[in-house]
Amino acid sequence: MSVPTQKAKIGFIPANRGFFSSELAAKMRGETIAAMEKAGIKVIVPGEDQTEVGCVQSLAEAEICAKLFQEAGVQGIVVGAVNFGEEQSVALTIRKANLNVPVLIFGCQEEEVLTMQTRRRDAFCGLLSIGDVLRQIDVKYTVAQRPICFPSDDAFAAELDRFVRICRVVTGVKNARYAQIGARPDAFWTCRYNEKQLQRLGPTAVSLDLSEAIAAANAMADDDADVQKLVTATGKTADVSGVKAQSVLRSAKFELFLRRFKEENGIDAFGIQCWTSIQANYGACSCTAMARLGDEGTPCACESDIMGTLSMHAAMLASGNAAGLADWNNLHNEDDELANIWHCGVFPPSFAQTPPKLGVQEIIASGGAATYEDSQCTLEFIAKPSPLTLTRVTQDPDSGWHAMMAEGKIEDNPAVTFGGYGWCRIPNLQRLYREVLLRQFPHHVAITQSHVASVLWEAYGNYLGMNVYHATQETPGLYTTASPF
Repeated sequence: MSVPTQKAKIGFIPANRGFFSSELAAKMRGETIAAMEKAGIKVIVPGEDQTEVGCVQSLAEAEICAKLFQEAGVQGIVVGAVNFGEEQSVALTIRKANLNVPVLIFGCQEEEVLTMQTRRRDAFCGLLSIGDVLRQIDVKYTVAQRPICFPSDDAFAAELDRFVRICRVVTGVKNARYAQIGARPDAFWTCRYNEKQLQRLGPTAVSLDLSEAIAAANAMADDDADVQKLVTATGKTADVSGVKAQSVLRSAKFELFLRRFKEENGIDAFGIQCWTSIQANYGACSCTAMARLGDEGTPCACESDIMGTLSMHAAMLASGNAAGLADWNNLHNEDDELANIWHCGVFPPSFAQTPPKLGVQEIIASGGAATYEDSQCTLEFIAKPSPLTLTRVTQDPDSGWHAMMAEGKIEDNPAVTFGGYGWCRIPNLQRLYREVLLRQFPHHVAITQSHVASVLWEAYGNYLGMNVYHATQETPGLYTTASPF
């Protein structure tokens, strides 16, 4: 399911140099703007009345462009060498704007065979100078997969799509507010995290004791109009006939609390103590409420796993689709590249192939942590066949941030279990599994139903400064500008 996303606001620096044709520069400026607008981007660029042919080649023009970017609060910057390009003006624009956002660089293709009479761009050469000066001033940038192209090319359209997704991840994560509702369960050391280290990366953790959430939900009247709307909505999300009406009511109240807390505190995603206090002390699982919020673009991680929350949020921002949190649950008994991607009932309902139904958290109830009656409202289904990106961010006390990513596909399989799950085929799974074990990645992994590993690779590795891992890279942890996906 697609989640709501705002129109991307991207700055464009048409890099011009006076020794080359301003007419050709203006033409490529116009084609680039057209391509960006076709991609659904709000383009922030100097007007033709503000700089020479609307391009940037001097200090004064760089200052005009930088001010436009600052005032608009752009989420990323595209640098186009519309001819050779003036590298200093590019560097000065980015430095003066001082926005610390992703930067994409590309150069425009020549229009005809080179002759003595040809009006040449020389962007192939100029882009090298632009890249060099950006390195000199310590600006991180993305290089288009096809660095020299026409803006009207399909390859450039694909690059813009990828870049917008990178900008969403980087800007979204850096400015995120993640709510931790309740302590992590004591047994889950895998959900430990360093809140100060998280703040230095960008996100802010907002904490609340679970007892306060439960008290707020319990204080709601059964016939509250907003509660009853969510009871009705839950019945439309899933078959509720297998659980008590009181359990659905409790789920709706908890969901309403989360929705109100989100609005009051500017929350982007949650990590919730879903195990086992809420069953014992409130009388229902939080799974259905979490799953429904996740389908609307507010990811909710289990067991107060804030690193899982971050991973889900990044996956959702990259794909534009809902994200879930799963366990790497079982390796297939006959297939070394097939794993059961499972959780007890919190996947977004849009993942479903079989009709979703509300069920019981069998592990908690059968283990005696809560009664069967108080362990209802997991959301159960088999996930539909689809592409899948799996990703996990983790902290290391000695070597900082690490992120892994993999691409696979969910496929039909006769094996059956409870909760929500799908069998996912992941090439080179055994090698990836070794990296997960060796690089401090835990049993929780974020999932989204599309292939966006190249976006996460660039966002994590280049702009967020993480060590990155995937199943086929030759040097573990090495970020390279040539995306492996």
